[in-house]
Amino acid sequence: MYVCVCLGVTERQIEQAARAGARRLRDLRAELGVTTECATCARHAQSCLRAAIDCQAGNETLATARQTLHPNQFALEAAA
Repeated sequence: MYVCVCLGVTERQIEQAARAGARRLRDLRAELGVTTECATCARHAQSCLRAAIDCQAGNETLATARQTLHPNQFALEAAA
């Protein structure tokens, strides 16, 4: 799913950035450019980064983290 529409940054790219060492929104901004245009994505990008970091730490699975971030996404996909 797209997180930053302005630059076309996806959740997967944020997950990859977290695996490469990103730990703060500032890191995502430097690596992927999130929040450099309209900054509407800031809150969601931060949530995705936290979920990816938690996943790496073994606190939860990525599927659980995504469900937490997008509880209605699966209902919307099923309805489509």
